[in-house]
Amino acid sequence: MTKKVRTVCPHDCPDTCSVLATVENGRVTACDGDPDHPFTRGFLCHKVAAYDQRIYSPDRVLYPMVRRRKRGGLERVTWDEAMDVVASRLGSGESVLPYSYGGTLGLVARHAGHPLFHALGACRLKRTICDDAADAGWRSMVGRTLGTDPERAAESDLILIWGMNASVVNIHFMPFVRDAQRRGAKLIVVDPYRNETAKMADEHVVVRPGTDAALALGMARVIVDEGLADAVYLTRRAESFERFRERLREYPVDRCEAICGVRGIARLAREFARAKAPFVRLGIGFSRHANGGQAVRSVLALAALVGAFRRGGAVFETYDAFDFDLDVLRRPDLLPRPTREVNMVRLGEALTADDRIRGLFVYQCNPAAVCPDQTAVRRGLSRPDLFVVVHEQMMTDTVEFADVVLPACTAFETSDLYRSYGHYYLQRSRPLIGPVGESRSNVSLFNALAKRMGLRDPIFEADEEARIEMLLAARRGATMDLDLAALGRGEPVRIGVTRGDPFERGFPTPSGRFRFADDSLADPLPSYTPCPEGCESGLRARYPLQLLAPPAKHFLNSTFGSVASLVARQRRPVVMLHPDEAAARGLAEGSLARVFNDRGETRAFVMATEDVPPGVAVLPSIWWRRDIPGQAGVNTLTSQRLTDLGESSTFHCALAECAPV
Repeated sequence: MTKKVRTVCPHDCPDTCSVLATVENGRVTACDGDPDHPFTRGFLCHKVAAYDQRIYSPDRVLYPMVRRRKRGGLERVTWDEAMDVVASRLGSGESVLPYSYGGTLGLVARHAGHPLFHALGACRLKRTICDDAADAGWRSMVGRTLGTDPERAAESDLILIWGMNASVVNIHFMPFVRDAQRRGAKLIVVDPYRNETAKMADEHVVVRPGTDAALALGMARVIVDEGLADAVYLTRRAESFERFRERLREYPVDRCEAICGVRGIARLAREFARAKAPFVRLGIGFSRHANGGQAVRSVLALAALVGAFRRGGAVFETYDAFDFDLDVLRRPDLLPRPTREVNMVRLGEALTADDRIRGLFVYQCNPAAVCPDQTAVRRGLSRPDLFVVVHEQMMTDTVEFADVVLPACTAFETSDLYRSYGHYYLQRSRPLIGPVGESRSNVSLFNALAKRMGLRDPIFEADEEARIEMLLAARRGATMDLDLAALGRGEPVRIGVTRGDPFERGFPTPSGRFRFADDSLADPLPSYTPCPEGCESGLRARYPLQLLAPPAKHFLNSTFGSVASLVARQRRPVVMLHPDEAAARGLAEGSLARVFNDRGETRAFVMATEDVPPGVAVLPSIWWRRDIPGQAGVNTLTSQRLTDLGESSTFHCALAECAPV
């Protein structure tokens, strides 16, 4: 029997695609894009189009396993045996650290572990590794993380994509950009190297890594000085503009050009300000520097200066519009008392600086590949006194350190509710197939473990469908008027967000206005501060290359390293260098290079290309350890330093050097 069933892509991507999966005799055999979803528009990225290969990968964890000795092998056991080991050894209180992130974005699965770890009084994890610097910057000015409908970009006459390789990480936004270009719109891309999106642009602005704020503030200075700002909009809809104008005195154009390496800032500013319907799409790449939060604020100030929300648009993410009371799932009331918070960016420090954490429970994440400062992370995971549980779909790098491995369902094997952070459609999914092997969903696992550990609360009796209904009963704001019947049928349902100016009735700030200044911050106004490992750092004398680790085209973080066809398409780990930089180091095209700094080294094959400017090294990532020469990935080189706002990661704020092997 063959049927096509609608479901949802669960992965950490703004597109949150609606998928039409072909199921033959209980097995997924193909995946296609849903033509009835206004954002998916009938096509999928090549990664999810190959999703059946991931579900049935040879790397799939099919049954529970226990490691009897820290350096011994994994032994297959029954679920009862595995759960007995976990219940007896995991512990409780602040000796336990749950570690999870975006392995799935389903609201139910993502928050399924929170009630258990709250009830145990475990450490609380600050899940800030991805976009929290950008989120904090946006919130400081707008109030909540929502923006213009991305579909509105099709109506723009000038689209500015800043710090985002949208052709790889937001591919369903690009057809709207192409629609606008066909109507005569200009696409300007600001990015430190010529990536796939920059190659599609009408103009590529090559900014030095970590200096985006200087570029934006220089543009703002021109717009204000030359009277190009939308004065009516600023008077009616913004506050603290005069304070911002005063701040701009510190950023004359010649100073900003010297910092960011961009000539022609004045021309760029004039062109942006004179557009009839400018649309700004902010990424998170440029927020992953030590000054990332202020960089986002500086770019966002540009959008406000020209009244972009009214005339065209500006968007970073959309998820705050999906207003559910997530505490009905998280259950913070089960915490016996406030417990210690651990920032997930600093897992290496948390596991090595002291021995208070004795139990680590990893799910929906692969910290042995994705966390910065891998030398410290792997040293911490190797501690003989650390008990590590990993609930996983695949035999990832983190499984290497597990004392207990528990098989996890994929999203196609369970129910969930999906909001998006890149559009305004909500969608519900149900199982397409039964659990592969002996895998269990997050909810099933944590409910069973709670009972085994003697925890009693109605939340531990609620399955996925019950939790979805709890969420829908706790909806607010733009989610109030949902078509619940269509949602129940699995159809994409638009929430109540206007397709025009989302802030027409006021911004979600205390004053209802856009805030150029936020006095709760150490520096209330947008500013530029040099990065400690950046273009103005004295460390460049030893490590002259700015390291960038953008997403590889055929991976999504480390998620698709188990799909052989995608690994083959990505071919091999590369370090992209300007030809002059490669020649100066005696590195021939295709040769194997050491890329190193004080934190460690990785190895990659040289790709000499003028797409990368001098002084920059680009290592697309994240590869599984087994596929890397020397078996140490790019995050061996990245640091545990936090951003200025949001306590987020600084993956692009690292200096390195290259040499022949």
